[in-house]
Amino acid sequence: MLRGIIRGNIVSTRKQESLVGAKFMEVEIMDNGELTGRYIIDSVGAGIGETVLITTGSSARLALHNTNAPTDAVIVGIVD
Repeated sequence: MLRGIIRGNIVSTRKQESLVGAKFMEVEIMDNGELTGRYIIDSVGAGIGETVLITTGSSARLALHNTNAPTDAVIVGIVD
C-alpha cells in the first residue's frame, strides 16, 4: 500500500466502458513521510490536497468490485 497527496484531477473525454463514471486524480507518492516527485493517476473519491492510501496491482481491481476493469491503482482510504 502507498501513501500520497492528491495534486489535481484528470479530465478524460473518452474512457474504457468499465471506467465510465470514475473520477481520475493525480497523486504524488510519499515515501517515509517525504514527497518523492513520482506521480500516479488514480481513481475513486477524494479531493485535491487530501492525503490518501492507495492499493496497486490486482488488489486495485478487487477494491473496485470489478475484476474486469483495466485498473492498476485505486484510492482506498483518506488519512485523517
